[in-house]
Amino acid sequence: MNSKRPLPVQMSFSEAEYAGKRKRTRREKFLGEMEQTVPWEWLAREISKHYPVSGKPGRQPYPLETMLRIHFMQQWFNLSDPAMEDALHDSFSIRQFA
Repeated sequence: MNSKRPLPVQMSFSEAEYAGKRKRTRREKFLGEMEQTVPWEWLAREISKHYPVSGKPGRQPYPLETMLRIHFMQQWFNLSDPAMEDALHDSFSIRQFA
């Protein structure tokens, strides 16, 4: 499995300026703690045995670790699939964590 993590989401100029001038939200602090606490690489390695392989014809699967992070956030924040999709569009901190 290619365990390379996708490149981080690039901030726009306005997001970068705003990020430097505000305090961290509870969500950002929580996600920062979870980044350090959850053994992402180990989990991805264990799940990869059962995850679809990219490169086959048809729609390609999203990167495993991205989907794993999204699933965890759905559980932590009690979000349905449509609500998680909206959160990914609306929240920079959630997009960055995924």
